Amino acid sequence: MTRRPPLPTPPALPAARIELCLDYVNTRFWRGSDAPEETLAAPQDLLAWIGETARVPAAVLAAAPDAAALLPPAIGLRETIHRLFDALAADLQVAEADLAALNAALAAAPSRASLVPDGAGFGWALRMDEVTLPVLLAPVLWSAGDLLASAAQHRIRRCANEKCRWLFLDRSKAGTRRWCDMAACGNRAKAQRHYARSKGG
Repeated sequence: MTRRPPLPTPPALPAARIELCLDYVNTRFWRGSDAPEETLAAPQDLLAWIGETARVPAAVLAAAPDAAALLPPAIGLRETIHRLFDALAADLQVAEADLAALNAALAAAPSRASLVPDGAGFGWALRMDEVTLPVLLAPVLWSAGDLLASAAQHRIRRCANEKCRWLFLDRSKAGTRRWCDMAACGNRAKAQRHYARSKGG
């Protein structure tokens, strides 16, 4: 395989939101239903998500290898991250193999060693010899590591709608949030309870 030349100056990656890894996991949703919905169905979907949500610079995306080859391992890494945080949401021990897989991806990702101006402030300098999947997903990997190593890991929740199973970070004061969104699954549950009571009466 021909190695691409390094980018002339290290681009800057913005600091990742701690929930970014959960956003990545939730690119597949309605996981508990008979037909889960997949938003990363094609290589261009993956690159669009990386650019728009993970905010990886366009210059980095342009230097990426064939996205078709990146999609299967990107989905595999997403599912590894999902299993890690789904286990935490269920108060279960994470699988050693999943933690090892995340650590291997983190080791292959660029380090957050120095900051550079990025026009709107500062970002992490992205230094690499070539653009690989761990480079493209660096913000997601950093987010997953930060979340696992923080006290916020105890606030990871799974939507109580078993057909939904969306993962989220519970930022409520009491730490008792049950639904991905009260306007969606929460209201649906309320309507079902109301219907059950009316039928019972």
